[in-house]
Amino acid sequence: MSDRKAVPASVRGGPIGGRTGISYDKDIILWSKQQARLLRAGRFSELDIEHLADEIEDVGKSEKRELASRMAVLLAHLLKWSRQPRKRSNSWRATINDQRKQIALAIKATPSLKAVMRDPDWQEGAWLDARAQARKETGLVEEDLPEACPWTMEQAADPEFWPQ
Repeated sequence: MSDRKAVPASVRGGPIGGRTGISYDKDIILWSKQQARLLRAGRFSELDIEHLADEIEDVGKSEKRELASRMAVLLAHLLKWSRQPRKRSNSWRATINDQRKQIALAIKATPSLKAVMRDPDWQEGAWLDARAQARKETGLVEEDLPEACPWTMEQAADPEFWPQ
């Protein structure tokens, strides 16, 4: 969840998540159900606004983290595929295909993730994770792996792309 910041009670809607008696810090599941009920009932003055805003922001962060994780797995397997052609297996092929499908589904469900994939900082993070994963799984050393990703994210996600 989000960092639990010190926010004045007037902004939060009260000292314990609104006037409901349910504390965000003590039981986030119960708190979230209560907040949803308050929203649906139009009882906006009772909402825990600051924590609701944090949670909404965290949804987007979670989507980006999942995409980065899937891309790192995909890139690591493409790296293994290109660097160890004699060890190519149906398992590697299946992982590459599965990650591509999951990435495509994520982008279909949340089209703004396509822009995330173009962010250089996001790409660098996914690539660093992919390199670390490939080193761990293959025994390749740092010097055997390219410093920068040799493919675009669009290439990596393309079902027709297979590096040689």
